[in-house]
Amino acid sequence: MMGELALRYPAQSLVVSTGSYPDSAESDKQFPQIIDRAGIRATRLRTINGLALWTSRASRLEQRHRFSFTWCGELKPAGYPAWWLAKRHGVPYGVVVHGTELLLLDHKIGKSRFKRWTASGLVTGATVLAANSTWTAGLARRIYERLDRPDLAARVQVVPLGTEPGQFRPGIDTRELRGRFGLEGGPWLLTVARLEWHKGIDTVIRALPAIRALYPGVRYAVAGTGPRGDELARIAGQAGVHHAVKFLGFVPDADLPALYNAADLYLGVSRYHELLAEGFGISLVEAQASGVAVVGGRSGGVADAVRDGETGVLVDPDSPAAVAVAVNRLLSDEPLRLRMGAAGRKAVETYYNWERVSRDFRRIDAEFRRSG
Repeated sequence: MMGELALRYPAQSLVVSTGSYPDSAESDKQFPQIIDRAGIRATRLRTINGLALWTSRASRLEQRHRFSFTWCGELKPAGYPAWWLAKRHGVPYGVVVHGTELLLLDHKIGKSRFKRWTASGLVTGATVLAANSTWTAGLARRIYERLDRPDLAARVQVVPLGTEPGQFRPGIDTRELRGRFGLEGGPWLLTVARLEWHKGIDTVIRALPAIRALYPGVRYAVAGTGPRGDELARIAGQAGVHHAVKFLGFVPDADLPALYNAADLYLGVSRYHELLAEGFGISLVEAQASGVAVVGGRSGGVADAVRDGETGVLVDPDSPAAVAVAVNRLLSDEPLRLRMGAAGRKAVETYYNWERVSRDFRRIDAEFRRSG
């Protein structure tokens, strides 16, 4: 997300400070901004040494460039050097909040005085919190209440995310991809997600018997990796649909546009599970950009990504029966499915896109940046 914003801010208007990756030098060439890589791997920025190095480097960058505003791509660890710049140099900062980190923070601040202190510093020190959905914004306001600062609730602004409609679009030739991944036949249901319980993949698997009772040819493709793969495969076996579920594993970004086009329906029935939830659901808008109708879970921030009854259908993500009813309805009504797919494409072209997200962020930092 922050990379998409950096591509769309005016050239040379940002200094992007982050950690290093193996291909950093090559990837940095695409950005029209100053990219400053801290002398430590990005995965090490959360360590004590990493935070000390990053904070010191941020101070030197401020002395050189005289920042007017700082955006943090997440609360931790980026919030720490931003908080220091605000305290030491008076640079206001905003934090992008995604949802799950706030659930964890809300859980911890009631149990740990230290966590409450550190959370208080980072979120009360921020000039603005940019929430990726209405649901995430509600969590952020609840954090302010838990910290006895309800007066700061007005600092929370909602900026729903988006995708790139030029990259994700209908009409992409899927023949090569279908052959490579074994996606012949169908109809195909698709989920692109990390293999975690809160993604609701198990709910879809358990719904498949009722779906295949009406549409025996339906199969379910799951793209992604994660710790629950073996357990999800066992659930498919127990439900008697192991032959109808295809775990694709890691799918490169370059293949995703064609993969969405190969799907008849996209399913993102995420739910709340053990302090994990979907704060928005970019894969849902990627599918909609591709002209594919979606079935989403009525949970977390999914309602901000799916316009229920217009671009897709929201269902109880804990109910296989509800998922089956929604899928069977859309499979049985091709005109409705096509209308929803077209409406999803229009929604991305007009709203759920990175250009609009970038305008929202630029409007916010223009409002709160320091003068001079």
